Amino acid sequence: MKIALIGYGKMGRMIERIAIERGHQVVCIIDIDNQEDFESEAFASADVAIEFTTPTAAYGNYLRAFSKNVKVVSGSTGWMDEHGDEIRRMCTEGGQTLFWASNFSIGVAIFQAVNRTLARIMDGFPQYDVSVEETHHVHKLDAPSGTAITLAEELVDNLSRKEKWVKGTLLDAEGKLSGSDQHTAEEIPVNSIRRDEVPGIHVITYDSVADSISITHDAHSREGFALGAVLAAEFTATHSGLLTTTDLFKF
Repeated sequence: MKIALIGYGKMGRMIERIAIERGHQVVCIIDIDNQEDFESEAFASADVAIEFTTPTAAYGNYLRAFSKNVKVVSGSTGWMDEHGDEIRRMCTEGGQTLFWASNFSIGVAIFQAVNRTLARIMDGFPQYDVSVEETHHVHKLDAPSGTAITLAEELVDNLSRKEKWVKGTLLDAEGKLSGSDQHTAEEIPVNSIRRDEVPGIHVITYDSVADSISITHDAHSREGFALGAVLAAEFTATHSGLLTTTDLFKF
């Protein structure tokens, strides 16, 4: 399979290594200093482009790839509110393909399945309130993380007493706390912590007067994210439309 990389930071380099180890060819690497290569024959020859950039760059990168009919696998977050409907139409009606996930880790995919199952069980026990907490490295720009939002949305889908998630507190790298953990009974607070070089920790907690129940996913490195992105690219090469991890992993 021919792969183009959009974004060549730590994640891009790790994806490159894993893709080559799995027998794929990286035909084009695009970063901030060579945007003109979107117009190259090498980029147009790719079966799939794997995109890990920033919330402000992702949408434009999708459009450039789609203009060359190159399928995209992306883990960039923060663009969905403004451009989600348009990208969805392009993939469902316009013949383009985007595999998007807030997190490509196989462990996170399993964690999400556990989260959905536990939520269905806890739907029968209204004495437990639920919250989400995510911890990431200090370089992460968005808060809450895309993965935390996905987990919270899955809770809303499976807990009849919850109507929406709300942004809770943010503890930044300097120890400054902003936001609020106040929420109504129908809301799920999503709290964020920025600390050191943490790859990603996500915790779902059900709390009652009597006790609490928590599930946690703790990433040891970015290796799992990179492998998952390459697995998603392998899947995307033979599938079309708007895809995500529930299409790849049938839990």
